[in-house]
Amino acid sequence: MTTRFVTAIVGSPFGLEGFVKVRSLSGEVEHFQRLQSVIVRYNGTEHEYFIEKCVLLGATVTLKFVGIDSPEQLKAISGGEILVDRDHAAPLGDGEWYINDLIDLKILNQDGTVYGTVYACMDGGGGTLLELSLTDGSKRFVPFRNEFIGTIDLEKKTAILLVPEVLV
Repeated sequence: MTTRFVTAIVGSPFGLEGFVKVRSLSGEVEHFQRLQSVIVRYNGTEHEYFIEKCVLLGATVTLKFVGIDSPEQLKAISGGEILVDRDHAAPLGDGEWYINDLIDLKILNQDGTVYGTVYACMDGGGGTLLELSLTDGSKRFVPFRNEFIGTIDLEKKTAILLVPEVLV
């Protein structure tokens, strides 16, 4: 299971005192108030930044990192990915999953026959689509919705496909 998640993207500086806007990838922002530090990945490197202050402005999050006191200092990390440990990621509700946990799931029929493996997920406008690599080497999209995907077992890394006709 994935232990760290990309939870946000570093945006542009906000004001003159070293605050930066961050864009939450989950849409949930309250968990940022509980964070003491984050890892920022940019230019192939990862650096830990300690959070001095977090301000929520509606759906916008602004963070002030310890030791960063000007907009110029933030330009180097603009566009970087903010990573947090699983314990500090946005909380899940019933029937919600972290996208990273869906990658590499074996997609089975109800009898246990393997159709393929989830190799990616994407936003399809109407919801998340699972991108499958089927056992015959072909690729297919399956809507990640209750009417198509049944039981998910993260321990066994499996999910049941309820409507196999969607693969045709």
